[in-house]
Amino acid sequence: MAHGAGELCEAGHEAYVRALKEGRLRADEADRHPCLRDLGLVRADGRGGPWVHPVAPSVALPRLLHSLASRVAEERERAARLGAAFEPLTGVRVRHQERASPGVCLLEGMSRIDEAIDRAAAGASGELLVIQPGGKRPTALLPQGLGRAQQILDRGGRMRTLYQDTTRYSLAAVAHYAQLDGDVEVRTLDELPQRMFLFDRTVAFIPASRTRPDAALELRNPAVIAHLAATFTLLWQLATPMWPEASRQSSRKGVTPRQQAIAALLTEGLTDTEIAARLGMNVRTARVHIAKLSALLHSRSRAQLGYLIGRSGILDQRR
Repeated sequence: MAHGAGELCEAGHEAYVRALKEGRLRADEADRHPCLRDLGLVRADGRGGPWVHPVAPSVALPRLLHSLASRVAEERERAARLGAAFEPLTGVRVRHQERASPGVCLLEGMSRIDEAIDRAAAGASGELLVIQPGGKRPTALLPQGLGRAQQILDRGGRMRTLYQDTTRYSLAAVAHYAQLDGDVEVRTLDELPQRMFLFDRTVAFIPASRTRPDAALELRNPAVIAHLAATFTLLWQLATPMWPEASRQSSRKGVTPRQQAIAALLTEGLTDTEIAARLGMNVRTARVHIAKLSALLHSRSRAQLGYLIGRSGILDQRR
């Protein structure tokens, strides 16, 4: 059965469940469902016999999540390097930019950026992928993309959006997506790379510079587009559903997923302000969570808190 890479198809799922119940599965049946071997859900008996044996879910899932997390970390690093490489170039003035740099166009001015995005939306019919870091979106900004998204949905396309976890508590964001009619899904992560709009996996828009909100890059280079799409897919697989059905982010041992994210950044030596910026929250909220972590771990200083976080196993729960 056809399915995406790294996914367990319905037939493969049924075969895996049967293998768990019976303790084995015929090797030729496992061969008909490559996802079982690709995901490490079955193993050969070592004797070359006609049977394979299931790997326990409690063993297979952590292994898959660890592999996925490693790939996401690598993609994030590549995205950061790509942004760092382009940022110094945004101040260079080039005549006939579109012809001089095939596949990369610098857009300056909000009106020009909006016009380019509107053109891309008008020509898209299959898919819109969006990354929106920064936590809760200002209510006034949410309606701006409503028409663009709906016209793609009206053509039978789909929309997938990634926000940071703090957006889960935004009633305005939920109301915004409730107005859209079509195949729409939203998920959240504790951290995200820079903002991105990707239409039909052919044209993307990203910020040209962190210091220039009125400048963007329009990207059409196939290699760059493929990289951005792959990064989105990896992040999407790790993210928690928010819309249309939200998955509850349960705490473990009294530590919420948001506090786990803060704990990880504390061990990197980041300040309260830097942590708040990375996770899309205000500094006061970040400090409240840091105080709760200190109380939970009985820490008496910032240095001791980092040590206790490492020893407590809090970070192991995120893998």
